[in-house]
Amino acid sequence: MPRRTATMLASLLMLIALLCAGVLIPVPYAEMSPGPTVNTLGEHDGEPVLQISGHRTYPTTGNLNMTTVRVTGSRYRMNLVEAVYGWIAHDNLVVPHSTLYPDDKTPDELNQETAEEFSQSQESAKVAALKQLGIPVGTRTVVASVVKNSPAEGQLHAGDVIKAVDGTEIKQPGDVAKLVTKHQPGQKVTFRIVPAKEAAAAEKEKRQPAVEQDVTLTTTKASDDKRALVGIQAGTDHTFPFTINIKLADVGGPSAGLMFALGIVDKLTPGDLTGGKFVAGTGTIDDDGKVGPIGGVEMKTVGARSKGARYFLTPKDNCAAAAKDKPSGLTLVKVDTIGDAVGALEKIRKGDSAGLPLCTTG
Repeated sequence: MPRRTATMLASLLMLIALLCAGVLIPVPYAEMSPGPTVNTLGEHDGEPVLQISGHRTYPTTGNLNMTTVRVTGSRYRMNLVEAVYGWIAHDNLVVPHSTLYPDDKTPDELNQETAEEFSQSQESAKVAALKQLGIPVGTRTVVASVVKNSPAEGQLHAGDVIKAVDGTEIKQPGDVAKLVTKHQPGQKVTFRIVPAKEAAAAEKEKRQPAVEQDVTLTTTKASDDKRALVGIQAGTDHTFPFTINIKLADVGGPSAGLMFALGIVDKLTPGDLTGGKFVAGTGTIDDDGKVGPIGGVEMKTVGARSKGARYFLTPKDNCAAAAKDKPSGLTLVKVDTIGDAVGALEKIRKGDSAGLPLCTTG
C-alpha cells in the first residue's frame, strides 16, 4: 500500500475513533435553550391562564408573555459532540451540570423546590398586582412547614393559621419564634390555631372561621444550641377579596411572577396596558412589587423574539447580560418594580419609545 494512502487511511480511522469517542464519552455539562412562551392574557391548553371571579374584569388585547428556558434533564448526560455543538450554537448555552443540578439535592427534591417557587411566585404576583391597584389584601401567619420527627409532627400541619402562642396574639411570623424561645427545652407551649381545612373553607365561603383549637406541645432543644423549638417554620399567607386562579402546568421556578402580576393588573383595569402590542418579559416579584433577577435571560429574549415580541421587560440586574446579545428587533426595557413595568407599558401603548428606560451593556 502506498505511503500516502496508508497515511490517509490512518487519519480517517483516527477521525472515526475520535468521533466515536465524542459520541460515547459523557461530559459533566447540561444545556439551556429557549423554552415555550405563553401569553398571560390568553389561553393555554384550552383554558384561560388567568381566571378571575368575584370582581369585574375588562377585555384585553395584545400580549404579556411569560418566558421560559428549556434544560436537559437531571439524569441526561451530554456527550462531547453535543457539548461542542452547544458551545458553537448561538441560541444555546452549555453550563456545568452542577449549576442546574447540585450534587446535594435529588431530582425529586429539585422538582419539589421549583414547584414551590412557582406556587409562591403566583401568590406574590396576586399580592403585588392588587397592591398596585390599591385593592386591600389580608395577611395571616400560618405553619409553612413541619420538621419530620419534631414535637409538631402530627400535631400542627402546613396551612394551619396561628392565632396565638401562649395566649399572645401573633401579628407576624417572627412573633412565633420569639414566643417559643422564651421557653426552656422540655417545657410546654400552647398554640391557638385555625386548622388548615377550616381556614381554606372559610376563605372560599367568604366567612369567618368557625373552628379554633388549642394544641399544646413539649419543646425540644435545637441541635446547634440550647434554644427551645417545636419544629415548625412560620410563614405568611394572604387572603384575597375575590378569586384569582393561575392555570399553567409544566412550569417551575419563580421567574414568571412579574408577567403574571401585569396580566392580573391588565384584566382588572379598564383599557389595555399594551395597546395591542406584543410585550414579553421575565422577573421574580415579591409581595411589595419588587422585581428580581432570573437565570437564562439570554435564552428568554431569543424565545420571545422568535414568537414575535417587540418589547421585553427585563429585570434591572439582568439588563447588562441581556443587552450583550440582544436579538434584532427586540427592545429591552429595564424594570425594577411593578410600577416601573406599568409605567413602561403606558409609554409602549402611547408609542413613546424614546421615553423608555432601556437596557445597556454598561
